[in-house]
Amino acid sequence: MAEEVEVVEVARVEAEGAKAVEGLPDVGLVGAIATSYLVEQLGMGEVAYVDSELFPPIMVLHRGKLKNPVRIYGSSDLLLLVSEIAIPVEALAPLVRALTSWFKEKRVEFMVSLGGIPVANRLDIDTPSVYGVPNGDVAAEFLKRRGIEVMEEGFVAGAYALFLKESLRQSMPALALLAQSYLQYPDPGAAAAAIEALGRLLDRSFDVKPLLEKAEEIRVKTRDLMKQARAAIVGMQKPRESEMPLMYT
Repeated sequence: MAEEVEVVEVARVEAEGAKAVEGLPDVGLVGAIATSYLVEQLGMGEVAYVDSELFPPIMVLHRGKLKNPVRIYGSSDLLLLVSEIAIPVEALAPLVRALTSWFKEKRVEFMVSLGGIPVANRLDIDTPSVYGVPNGDVAAEFLKRRGIEVMEEGFVAGAYALFLKESLRQSMPALALLAQSYLQYPDPGAAAAAIEALGRLLDRSFDVKPLLEKAEEIRVKTRDLMKQARAAIVGMQKPRESEMPLMYT
């Protein structure tokens, strides 16, 4: 039930027409690294946090202040969901339902999920490709207008699959941006590629040079989170993105 997860506002949220971007820890921590970096780069303030007894009993400390590990940062045109914990499998569906309902209540224009798609030859790829997965014709057309390749066949799994499914159910345009990434290692390079693709969607330019310069520091800093995410990935029987579906239509 969505009631198992609560979005608690800590500031006034005026988000009509805004874009909501989520990056829950998953393959390569692509979304988690990307959204955390954007919050810092854009100097965004916290507007809400997400609470649930389904989450691990964890709080985080930042500059001496206690924070909930799943938070929403915002401005008038952009909301960013950041999670410093891997979401337990049993909490994913109620979390996605609650967030999608909250974004719709706030009259967000559309949602974007940032994630990774594992590739075996990632070590040989200098600039990861980014693919778009739309939840319908509106999102598909939006991707095409921005010159982002739409994934035509395959599986999507995990948090972004649930966001696409739930947003479709609630008649809200949504899409996922999936960057080629390592499966089991934090991948700042893939996060940078996802951020650049997001910039094309939003008609904005994001400077990813500092992210790439701090890539090794980020890998070390996020090792424990990657361990948590790996356990969640196994629980979701991921990845299936490397497989092909049975039927073609």
